[in-house]
Amino acid sequence: QLQLVESGGGLVQPGGSLRLSCAASGFTLDLYAIGWFRQAPGKEREGVSCISSSGGSTKYVDSVKGRFTISRDNAKNTVYLQMNSLKPEDTGIYYCAVGKLLLRRCYASYEYDYWGQGTQVTVSS
Repeated sequence: QLQLVESGGGLVQPGGSLRLSCAASGFTLDLYAIGWFRQAPGKEREGVSCISSSGGSTKYVDSVKGRFTISRDNAKNTVYLQMNSLKPEDTGIYYCAVGKLLLRRCYASYEYDYWGQGTQVTVSS
């Protein structure tokens, strides 16, 4: 059974850090680009960051540049999103997704084939 499982979310104060993980089972990630998306309450889901299948190329939405880092460990079949200097506006459910797509289209959710169930990130004092 193909499955993506996110973990690492939680409650953190502004300025704090979290590292999200996205572990795949039933298939290997090394052929896929990976995207991280988030959905805040009352808002549409938005793409946050993505990484190519090789890990050689990454993209970040402007609001997280310099604060978030996406990485992948194909040997562990896992992708990470390191989030530093968190702000209240980073609050939301974070999802990972995989697909065979060009990185320039990585914020288009319809390009992805599999999605995780999401992990809640809450940034609040």
